[in-house]
Amino acid sequence: MSRKEAVRPGLLKAAIAGRITNAEGAMAAGLSIRQFQRLKQRFRTGGVGSVPHRLRGRPSPRSLAPALVAQVATLMRTTYERFNDVHFTEKLREVHGVAVSRASVRRIRRALGVPAQRPRRAPPHRRRRPRADAIGRLVQLDGSLFAWLEDRGPALTLLGAIDDASSQILALWFRPHEDLHGYTVLLEQLCRGHGVPVALYGDRLNVFVRNDAHWSLAEQLAGIQAPTHFGRILADLGIGYVAARSPQGKGRVERLWGTLQDRLVSELRLRGIATLDAANAFLPTYIADHNRRFAGAAGRRPTAWRPVPRDFARLLSCRYVRTVARDNTVTLGERVVSLAPRPHGRSWAARRVEVRELVDGRLLVLAKGTVVAQHAAPPAFTLVPRRPPHADRAQLAQAAHPRPHPPAARRAAPPLAQDRRSPPPPLSVPSPKPAVRAPGATHPWRVSAGHAIALKRIRAQLRKTLRADLRRAKHSLRG
Repeated sequence: MSRKEAVRPGLLKAAIAGRITNAEGAMAAGLSIRQFQRLKQRFRTGGVGSVPHRLRGRPSPRSLAPALVAQVATLMRTTYERFNDVHFTEKLREVHGVAVSRASVRRIRRALGVPAQRPRRAPPHRRRRPRADAIGRLVQLDGSLFAWLEDRGPALTLLGAIDDASSQILALWFRPHEDLHGYTVLLEQLCRGHGVPVALYGDRLNVFVRNDAHWSLAEQLAGIQAPTHFGRILADLGIGYVAARSPQGKGRVERLWGTLQDRLVSELRLRGIATLDAANAFLPTYIADHNRRFAGAAGRRPTAWRPVPRDFARLLSCRYVRTVARDNTVTLGERVVSLAPRPHGRSWAARRVEVRELVDGRLLVLAKGTVVAQHAAPPAFTLVPRRPPHADRAQLAQAAHPRPHPPAARRAAPPLAQDRRSPPPPLSVPSPKPAVRAPGATHPWRVSAGHAIALKRIRAQLRKTLRADLRRAKHSLRG
């Protein structure tokens, strides 16, 4: 009996006893008055067993025949193995002449325990995110690989940054592909042209966030993974980063690509631009025209831009920890930087220094935050990470806070030479282990639970008998 039918016997008894009318009982049970009257007649003769529906437990007349089900199951496991439900249903109808619905095929497949080839998932719930309330509070950035020059030049990737509050294009830059150099140049244009934003909103590209599952010992102790090179630049500038988990999350910059792939491509074709350098030179002109046409009004609050720090060029860099060679040189890739002598002619050998490779190609060598040497930029330079930043995290901390040498009093003295005539030191004999007392025969560890309970009852009975004997003896002595 279902939960809906469980309340019907009480209503039927009340109606038979005359406490409620048929209309009241039908309304409480959710039935029509005629159906309630039928149930009341059945209840008088059959009792509670007549309340459930009479067809319950009987096979459906529309169910498939067992032979047909066996045929479908055999074909599903042999000839049409790993076919999806719709495809398998079509083959049954077209090849074997078996008219079976997709739902029946799915039910047979699930009964056999065969997993679906392409499981369907319900679309996730999405909620509209309101715009930022001030210009510069949130900037969306992304890259789009497209034939921007059509057949006149190579396929390029356009990197762009758009303000979330006003949909204003803040920076654009063409690159052969998405890389650290391109996004660092884009960030430099954004900060120098407008200011330092509060936060950036982008995807989970490995340039922005780490997608690996490796945790070093220092990261496990700190409880957080070390950032990427770009993430360390953002941390030094005080810029937060929000990683979108779907393209819809950064929908404004995604819709920007649809506009640029129409209008910017036409403008480039109109001017006959066919090279990467010429396309980058045209971008400022297009940005000004685009913002004049499509940029929206910002909120009432003032802009959230912050001024660029003084050492901004030094922050746009990849950082590495190197040990100075004995000839007072530091090597990074194919470039070798010579260090001038320290005060009083002292050497830099065996000291750890920080090497920064700037986005413009210059190489800076820093010791405790002070630039001690630099190297000019090579021609056609591209900023490429040479190693992950978390590999130098412990070395950076050691270079910034060198461990002082122990005082002379705490230094361990050299071991004295042992006299050959003295006997060798005695060997340390391990102390014997304490003896373990074994439990008795009547201990609960030795007997089963039932035996222990029986012993307990016997002991209680003996104590009771002894008490009774003592009472009798005292009574006889008094008499």
